[in-house]
Amino acid sequence: MPKTDEDLYNRLDALGISYETKEHAAVFTVEESQALCGSIPGAHIKNLFLRDKKKRLWLATVLEDRMVDLKALKKRLGAQASLSFGNPDLLMEVLGVIPGSVTPFGIINDTDKRVTVVLDTGLFEHETVNCHPLRNDRTTSLTGDGLKAFVAAEGYEPIMIDFGKPLIEEV
Repeated sequence: MPKTDEDLYNRLDALGISYETKEHAAVFTVEESQALCGSIPGAHIKNLFLRDKKKRLWLATVLEDRMVDLKALKKRLGAQASLSFGNPDLLMEVLGVIPGSVTPFGIINDTDKRVTVVLDTGLFEHETVNCHPLRNDRTTSLTGDGLKAFVAAEGYEPIMIDFGKPLIEEV
């Protein structure tokens, strides 16, 4: 069984990471999230669960208003063939969440460390970062340093990319 939001809160507490969670109606798209959660201060994100031809996996967490050029990102990450979105079964198997609930917190369920975490450096220009806590009817707010500490504590060294700049220039 995948870990739940309560497991996540316990993990954040154990790590000494401060957070606040607000409940709301379930949201499945950035547009729905903006309409319902836009009043929550801080950076709002979108998460891309990606795979390549060799079945390598990435979880890219970027500011919600960033355009992501998958062809350029493929080159930047060294992916084979094109990047595509992982299907719902793979998403549940690896991150323990359903579509619409993808979150950087999902790595708590990636016990085999199959995912490479990619974080938008723009997230850390905000005092607060807002993420789904493994479900899409809540938003959990924490500092950028708190998010970095969680990712590190789960055993990941994220790839940091400035998605505000064209990715081709970073190659």
